Amino acid sequence: MHSSKKIWLCAAIVALSCAQHASAQTATAPATTAPKPPLSFFITSEGLGKGADLGGLAGADAHCQKLATAAGAGSKTWRAYLSTQATKDQPAVNARDRIGTGPWHNTRGAVVARDLAHLHGDTLDAARLGNNLNWATAFTEKNEPVKRAGDKPNEHDILTGSLPDGRAFTDAADHTCKNFTSSAADGSAQVGHFDRTGGGNTSWNSTHTSKGCGQENLVSTGGAGLFYCFASN
Repeated sequence: MHSSKKIWLCAAIVALSCAQHASAQTATAPATTAPKPPLSFFITSEGLGKGADLGGLAGADAHCQKLATAAGAGSKTWRAYLSTQATKDQPAVNARDRIGTGPWHNTRGAVVARDLAHLHGDTLDAARLGNNLNWATAFTEKNEPVKRAGDKPNEHDILTGSLPDGRAFTDAADHTCKNFTSSAADGSAQVGHFDRTGGGNTSWNSTHTSKGCGQENLVSTGGAGLFYCFASN
């Protein structure tokens, strides 16, 4: 009888010890987190150094691809967010038509915009709510902030050549520094403010025109020849 009780007591102690050990392992097990979405949006950490002369859309796209590759995201197809105006030889190109359908994430995994409608405020609700592109989410491919209003120097002017809806201008004026092939002191390109500050409105893609196309001209109004890059796939 005593032997039977001892066996039962030992079994109970072993079972309790195992349960406590399992409970401790569960309590100390690290929580699993979802993987960070891959990079699909950034502001160029540097321009090409020739003002608004980016070598046209092809040159700007190549620059996006080069920077993305250096950041480990070269497997995607990257496009510069730029519109070009119609000429006698080629039709206009809309920035919004070049960048895929989204969603787009920054270097820290945050959603900048879910889709084209969210990015541009195509519907009343989308326009009212706005996208998530601002100084707190718009980083370079190096995961670094861009100098904004109040910083020295201010570099919040981002080349786009676009209307607020992401489409090209249709009037006779030059809004793209000759489709991003000119670095002359004259001419102009439409820019947006990534920090949503100054310029009479809070547009990220269509705030005002530059005062010339050269590097010094862009710097004089708060820019550095930077532009947005989006992964189109």
